[in-house]
Amino acid sequence: MTGKKNTILTALTDLLFPRRCPVCDRPAEPSGAYICTACRKKLVYITEPRCCKCGKQLQEAEKEYCHDCGTGAHIYDRGTALYTYGSIRPALYRLKYGGRREYGEFLGRELAARLGREILSWKPDALVPVPLHPVREKKRGYNQAALLAEELGKQLDIPVFPHLVERTRNTSPQKELDGAARQINLKKAFKITQNDVKLNTIVIIDDIYTTGSTIDAVASACRAAGIKHVYFAALAIGRGM
Repeated sequence: MTGKKNTILTALTDLLFPRRCPVCDRPAEPSGAYICTACRKKLVYITEPRCCKCGKQLQEAEKEYCHDCGTGAHIYDRGTALYTYGSIRPALYRLKYGGRREYGEFLGRELAARLGREILSWKPDALVPVPLHPVREKKRGYNQAALLAEELGKQLDIPVFPHLVERTRNTSPQKELDGAARQINLKKAFKITQNDVKLNTIVIIDDIYTTGSTIDAVASACRAAGIKHVYFAALAIGRGM
């Protein structure tokens, strides 16, 4: 009887509070799914060839690095990303600014399903979401990177350290700045708050990777604290060349 009651409860919940599709923001079809069958086809996944450093999609198979990674140095070891930014942008906007925190569960599961093997190959001790400044997190009600990390960690059985790194300055949004200004904006913006935690390898989790300034700033704080290997996994990434 317990199984039957659970089935009935689930059906009633789906009827009264239908799960919304992160792509179209309407009740997902079929009912109970995390994403509409038709909408899933609109998502564009990063595939080979990819930049050997940041994981951006490359246009030419003979290239090893995107323009950014080929002309400049990064502090992190290596990274990977799931979607092209353009294909997941509406869902990301709703997740960050529209209060759709429930999208974090689906998107975190997607990260695990498609990038899990690569992430596990790095043998991480922990996942570390990029922190928001307390003022911004209080206003939003949650940290979208932490939501992704929590679900990813649950699926891959990796500990999540949401408070290992703290954002000490309420910096301007990175999307409003160019490459050089992004680096200046994030100078000394992060610090380690749990010095008693001994970690050798971590994976930084963020929603979007563009120039890598944010990941580098977090990685710098982590390396200064003695963490030897720093990788990242992002939900979406910009274009490579």
